[in-house]
Amino acid sequence: MLFATQGQRQRERHLEELDANALSVRRHELSVPILKQIETLVLANLHAVAPKSLLGKALHYAQGQWSKLVLYAKDGNHPIDNNACENRIRPFVIGRRNWLFPDTVAGANASANLYSLLQTCKVNGIDGYDYLRKLLTALPMASTADDYEAVLPWSVSASAP
Repeated sequence: MLFATQGQRQRERHLEELDANALSVRRHELSVPILKQIETLVLANLHAVAPKSLLGKALHYAQGQWSKLVLYAKDGNHPIDNNACENRIRPFVIGRRNWLFPDTVAGANASANLYSLLQTCKVNGIDGYDYLRKLLTALPMASTADDYEAVLPWSVSASAP
């Protein structure tokens, strides 16, 4: 959430065990008064500041997004911020820069295969680094289709290939 303060996040951590209805009630008690104060400040200063100034732009943006901002206080199913979502997409954002570097088709294919293999490890609950270390040790000794099948991410436990 755009305006989640450190105090609000700390209060939310203490409320994690509550169900959605109880969380909604607690948020109404704890957050709504703070949100009302912020809204009062935004509205009081909205026309007192030049709209083209940085503060003016921020105030107009906050007022335009207000209905979305307060949703978390109305429904306990909504998180107070979008950190979980951002943490999930961060590897793709970082990867996007790295995907620009292969300078040949073969290099791009090798990178795609490696990223795919590591994502498959992640989906199967396997540490990618440990898996690659063990895979690169076992792969030279593999000679049959069964040997290769045995070292695929979905065929191994988290502790071996």
